[in-house]
Order: sequence, then C-alpha cells, then structure tokens
Amino acid sequence: MKLLWSKRSPFARKVMIVVAEKGLANNVQTINTIVMMAAPANKDVLKYNPLCKIPVLILADGNSLFDSRVICEYLDEIGKGPNLIPSQFDQRIKCMCLQSLSDGLLDILLLWRTEVGRGELCNDQISNSFDTKVKATMAQLEKEVVDFKTQPLNLGHISVVCVLAQLNFRYPNCNWQKAHPTLSAWYNGISRLCSVLATAVEDDDSNMMGNVDMPLRFK
Repeated sequence: MKLLWSKRSPFARKVMIVVAEKGLANNVQTINTIVMMAAPANKDVLKYNPLCKIPVLILADGNSLFDSRVICEYLDEIGKGPNLIPSQFDQRIKCMCLQSLSDGLLDILLLWRTEVGRGELCNDQISNSFDTKVKATMAQLEKEVVDFKTQPLNLGHISVVCVLAQLNFRYPNCNWQKAHPTLSAWYNGISRLCSVLATAVEDDDSNMMGNVDMPLRFK
C-alpha cells in the first residue's frame, strides 16, 4: 500500500499513528505529497482523490481510500492488535463522535490560519466565529477527558492528540494547556507513546505562509 502523505498534515499524522499502533509500518510506503489551497491542484493527488486532499491510501489493486477516517477504519480492520475502533456499539459511537469533534476542530484551525494569513483582507467576523468555536470545543474536550483514562486507546483519543499537537504547532502562544489542565495532563502522558513520538508534525518547504501570528488566546 502507498500513502500520499505530508509530515505537516495532522490528518496524515492520525493515519501514521494508526499504522504504527496496528503493526503495519512495513506494509505502507509513504509518498511525500504537497497540496495547498493557494496553489494549482496537484494532478498526482487528483488521480486518486478528486477532492485533491491528503491523506490518500492507494491499495495494491490501484483503488484508493480517503479521507483519514475511512483510511483509519480500513487499517484498524486489517492490522494486528487491539481494535482502535471499539466493537461495542455505544463505545464505538462515542469514539467516532470524539473523532468528528477533533477533526472538525482541526478544520477550523487550518481555515482560520488561512484567513488570518490574508492580512488586511481578513474578515473579523469569520475570525471571531472561529475563536468562539475553538474555545467551545476545547471546553468540551476538557469535560470529556476524564473518561479517556478509563478507556483503552482508541481512534477518538488519537484524533484528540493530533488536534492538540496542531495547537502547539501553529498556535504556540495560545496558552491552551494552562486553561485546560486536565486535558493538558492527559496529552502530556499520551504523547510519550512511541507511535506519537515517531509521527510529530514538522514544517516543510511548501509552507508558503510562513509564520502567522494567530489571535487565539486562552485565559
């Protein structure tokens, strides 16, 4: 299998954590792939995903899977070890809702950075709306994290790890950890997992926006 991937993509990172946890590292070849909103669509990605988004998993028969949620479910099914998506219905729904919450927050963080990167053209109403949604979601995660410690590692937890790491990566001055101490303590612990340590997001030469001073601040 081949994975169209970027080391700065939090969604690709989620897939790579699952690859590691399911013992599939020797079965997946990663191909560094660049996709950007403010650039022409990457034809190599369009061939496998008409949305031109990564990650994309290309199977041995040439078929492709996207997005990260679908890829992770596929890998969870074919890999080794404990399931990352619970089989029990109630727990499965909770896991998938947590993944949706985290992925939705990631979408906002990525879009917000693009909006602020427009400089004087940035729409303050959009930015303020993003600010409200981010803080509401983080407050929800702070409430839910008390249950994480009693559960085996699942895809929802992995999704939370990726979005919190994105805050550290692109919003380093937002001070989320002080504002959400329980969530911060859990994150610091789970970040010691080998699969998390080995997949840290990094910038690359395709970062055309450079450093953007984001207005997000937690009190």
